[in-house]
Amino acid sequence: MIRLLYPWVLAGLLLIPALILWRRRRRPPALPLPALADVPGMPRTLRARLAGLPSVLRLVALGLLVVALARPQSGEREIQVISEGIDIMLVLDTSGSMKAEDFKPNNRLYVAKEVAKQFISGRTGDRIGLVVFSARSFTQCPLTTDYPVLLNLIDHVDFGMIEDGTAIGLALANATGRVRGGPGKSKVVILLTDGRNNAGNIDPLTSADAAQALGVRVYTIGAGVEGEALYPVDDPVFGRRYVRMPSQVDDETLGEIARRTGGLYFRATDSEALARIYRKIDDLEKTKVETREYVRYSELGAMLAIPALILLLAEIALGATVFLKVP
Repeated sequence: MIRLLYPWVLAGLLLIPALILWRRRRRPPALPLPALADVPGMPRTLRARLAGLPSVLRLVALGLLVVALARPQSGEREIQVISEGIDIMLVLDTSGSMKAEDFKPNNRLYVAKEVAKQFISGRTGDRIGLVVFSARSFTQCPLTTDYPVLLNLIDHVDFGMIEDGTAIGLALANATGRVRGGPGKSKVVILLTDGRNNAGNIDPLTSADAAQALGVRVYTIGAGVEGEALYPVDDPVFGRRYVRMPSQVDDETLGEIARRTGGLYFRATDSEALARIYRKIDDLEKTKVETREYVRYSELGAMLAIPALILLLAEIALGATVFLKVP
């Protein structure tokens, strides 16, 4: 971008046509003698054709000097984005009960993965990681801003990675330990499960107290319909069949975990409800972003003043030599 620091100086350009008129009126009357150039058949010399060149050079030089005095400047715009960022650890249950197909169009784990991927794709500047658990817990992906890598690792989450069980307390402790080391001022854990703690050596509420002490806010999601859900059973003889199994979501414990850490508990009974829950959490945990804009200007006046001086010197030199007038 280009600007003029003193744009009012350009009014000086109006003096150039005034100067031309003044010089014409000041010019003494010429003697009525015929010039050689007016004699029929007499060719005009190059000197005669360029007689007005010194005046043109002077006027152009004056115009350049006026523009240079207006101080034209070229600016480069720089935008600095300052983002505090949030450290978010997703905790995903991969126990066998997540095979229940009450979350259309697929089972609970499949839908939970897809909704988590949508949540990640909507974030910017946050560090997000993933912990998966069944009877044990492990970190599938540490905190990262490389979302494509994280999304790819989520795609590889499946049943059978860990022996079956539901170690909620162990998973929460793992996620808390991971997120506490992040640089973000706000630290969040989003834990999704469809069962109750029946494995691991850490009680869920003990992990919640530890998270609260470390300033980690926990959002808990209980996944599953009220009552019974269809659960697939693969029989080596008769193939796949479905049986009804009661939902095992521990609403009381999950709600208490959220309450102790300053988070919220949600119950998702279908895929649409789960998507709404993640959108709600997304709205609650917004990243603070500040934008500062800087413009660095460089002076362009010298680029005009130097050619103007060269033209003035050329005008003086031509007037003293080639276009020298003898009184």
